[in-house]
Amino acid sequence: MDILINFINVMMHIDTYLTLIVQQYGILTYVILFLIIFCETGLVITPFLPGDSMLFAAGALAGIGSMNIFTLLIVVYLAAVLGDTANYHIGKTIGKNILEKDSIKFINKDYLKKAQIFYEKHGSMTTVIGRFIPIIRTFVPFVAGISKMNYSKFIPYNMFGGGLWVSLFLGGGYFFGNLSFVKTHFSYMLIAIMIISLLPGIIVFMQEKSKKNGDTKNNIPSTEI
Repeated sequence: MDILINFINVMMHIDTYLTLIVQQYGILTYVILFLIIFCETGLVITPFLPGDSMLFAAGALAGIGSMNIFTLLIVVYLAAVLGDTANYHIGKTIGKNILEKDSIKFINKDYLKKAQIFYEKHGSMTTVIGRFIPIIRTFVPFVAGISKMNYSKFIPYNMFGGGLWVSLFLGGGYFFGNLSFVKTHFSYMLIAIMIISLLPGIIVFMQEKSKKNGDTKNNIPSTEI
């Protein structure tokens, strides 16, 4: 419980923690951000890492000159693309073995199944759309690898989706993160970003649930005489 409370606290005040990291580690902050984004997008055991809100907060810091926006864009973009690429190859190599197991430590198979459903519905565009859905974005390249999506097809979608995601959230923080209203309510803005990011996933989940309920009702035999 304490871990969850601490995690929520970090999420709500990520701008404060990021400021402290910049002050303490200077240029190494770029390395830290690279590792966080790489792990969030590249490892199926770390889908909980704060991608969207952290990018927005980093963009806001770049807006006041604490970080260089161009260096930040390059570093985070590379982390996002390389992370998805690594995840794709992991899925292609060992993904089938993981799916065949009833359970596996550190990997939530429910999230994996949801990512599969999402991939089956949206095809190759899942690599782009999935970037904007927390948790799902971690599993999408993994599922693409399992599905043996052509690598030459995966790469352009990966690069485009990564560029769009990074530009949107870094740019949002850079241009709007230091407005007086946003600065005053920064924690609430981060919560809003997380909620908005989760909306597509919630909508897909509700649609699938509604479809299953509809199928169940249709399969119930009639009792009329």
